[in-house]
Amino acid sequence: MKKTATILCAIVLWSGISFGQTVLKYPPKVIINPADKTINSQWQGKKVAYLGDSMTQRSKNGTNTIYWEYLTDLLGIEPYVYGISGNQWNGIYQQAVKLREEKGTDVDAIFIFAGTNDFNHSIPLGKFFNEPTKPTNHNGTIVNRKYRTIIESDSTFCGRINKVMTFLKANFPDQQIIIMTPIHRGFAKFSENNVQPEENFANAEGLYIDDYVNILKQAALTWAVPVIDLYSLSGLYPLSDSHTKYFINSDTDRLHLNAVGNYRLAKTIQYQLLTLPASFSIQQEN
Repeated sequence: MKKTATILCAIVLWSGISFGQTVLKYPPKVIINPADKTINSQWQGKKVAYLGDSMTQRSKNGTNTIYWEYLTDLLGIEPYVYGISGNQWNGIYQQAVKLREEKGTDVDAIFIFAGTNDFNHSIPLGKFFNEPTKPTNHNGTIVNRKYRTIIESDSTFCGRINKVMTFLKANFPDQQIIIMTPIHRGFAKFSENNVQPEENFANAEGLYIDDYVNILKQAALTWAVPVIDLYSLSGLYPLSDSHTKYFINSDTDRLHLNAVGNYRLAKTIQYQLLTLPASFSIQQEN
């Protein structure tokens, strides 16, 4: 009841009610109930790099708290934030390179939260593999079999993901790498020349946002990494007017989360993380 009251209070304050000379333009940070924190878990004190787009960037546009800030409070993680507004998965590669240059391997986990901008920019899906034939020894006999080779390319969604994951697997073999899918997309108008339809419209490739979400799930299988499916698990659904309380503006921005929406996102991630190891440092017997 206490937590519900806190969130409702935040929503009421968002409405623009004046308290003295202060008019709050967006919901304040949610006050976290100590009972909701899981500080004494495997994630306490772990160094986590966040790669992503405007949902992750440090700059706050329309919210005063971002999901990774809540995760710091909820789990005790130390955040290294590399997200850049507008970045697609080809930008995620540059963020990964920067992480390696700045931190080396002094990081426990890497979270990737991206893909919605690839959809919006109508990046072709492409394929994860080429499949030529190649001779191989099967039970002492040389036979020709189809053989998969990874496609790395900046021109397709699969190729971009492969390029990022090839780099991360080579440079961070002991770190926990997690893919997080985009959330649902509502209508947004940032300027006369930047109008983004809601997700029931396909992009210029004739593809829907869930086509890109499904590719990210397939990428997790391909590269042996966990996926946190925020598209479904977060419950955030900007197409419903009842969910606009979680987003920046019901009329002009149902893409980006406010402080209340970021809290809901963080809670979803928090409980998924509790099922996963935070890192893979291993001590062996002599």
